[in-house]
Amino acid sequence: MDSRNLLSADQSRAARSLLNWSRVRLAAKANLSEMTIGDFENGVRKPRPHNIAAIRQAFEDAGIVFTVEGTPSLPRSEGDGGIATDNRMWRRRQEKA
Repeated sequence: MDSRNLLSADQSRAARSLLNWSRVRLAAKANLSEMTIGDFENGVRKPRPHNIAAIRQAFEDAGIVFTVEGTPSLPRSEGDGGIATDNRMWRRRQEKA
């Protein structure tokens, strides 16, 4: 099976936590509904493979790396102007809208 289609609810929650993302933000980044994210993370239903791939791709685009063991991690520190700066900029754009 293609590893892009492998993602557990626990991995999704952990990756969101690392990025400090809400379900709404993940849904927007993956171009899915918040209900799809919520149902997946709460174990209500498993999304279709292409939706899992979209969720995983959104995480990877944001810098998340899934280790061989499946644990999500951020290889760069938040002090380097990467993720933390991106989150602050996103919040400012949301406040202006």
